[in-house]
Amino acid sequence: MHALYNFVAGPLLWAAFIVFFGGVVYRLVSMALLARKKDLVVYSYMNLRYALRSIMHWLVPFASLNSRKRPVLTIVTFTFHLCLFLVPIFLFAHVVLWKESWNVSWWYLSEATGDVLTLVVIGACLFFLVRRLVLPDVKYLSSPSDFVVLALVAAPFITGFWTYHQWVGFRAMGIVHMLSGEILLAAIPFTKLSHMIFFPFMRGYMGSEFGAIRHARDW
Repeated sequence: MHALYNFVAGPLLWAAFIVFFGGVVYRLVSMALLARKKDLVVYSYMNLRYALRSIMHWLVPFASLNSRKRPVLTIVTFTFHLCLFLVPIFLFAHVVLWKESWNVSWWYLSEATGDVLTLVVIGACLFFLVRRLVLPDVKYLSSPSDFVVLALVAAPFITGFWTYHQWVGFRAMGIVHMLSGEILLAAIPFTKLSHMIFFPFMRGYMGSEFGAIRHARDW
C-alpha cells in the first residue's frame, strides 16, 4: 500500500501534470493553426475591447438573456464552477501538501467550509446527471462521454470527502482520490472539459465579431 501511495503521489502525479500542460499547449497550437487554415477572418476580427467586454459579461451570473431564462440552472452552474475552482486550490489539506513539497503556501479555506463546498460540487454533479436523464432535449443531446466526464469530475470530490472523514477503507480511498484527480487533470485538454481552456478565446472571438463587426451585443 505504501509503495502504491508513493507511486501515485510521485511519478504518476508528475505524469498527469506533463500530460495536462503538454495537452493544453498542443490543443491551443493545433486550434490556432486550424483556425488560420479554415477561417481566415478569425484573427482579423479579434478586437481586445469587445473581447474583454464579452468575457467579463459572460462571467457575471444573470448578465445574459439565456441565463435569465433558466435561473436554477444558472445558479447551480455558477456555484458549481466557483466551488470547482476553490476546493482543489484552497482546501487546507492541499495547501499543506504544497507547503510540505515546495515550501509555498497561501490562504486556505476552513475545514467546515471545504466540506460544504465539496458537497456543493457533488450535489451539482447529481443535478447535472438527473438533468441529462430526465429532460428530453438534454437527454437527446447527451452521449456516453458526457456521463464519463461527469463521473471524472465527481470522483475526486467524493473520494476526497470520504478520505477526509476517515470512513471505512479511507486509506485505500485516499489513493483512489489522488488517482482520480490525476486522471481528471490529464483528461482536461482532450475532453469537453477543455472548454475551460478555450472559453476566453471562443468568447473573445464572438464578442469581437458581434461588437466590432456587427455592432451588436453577443448576450
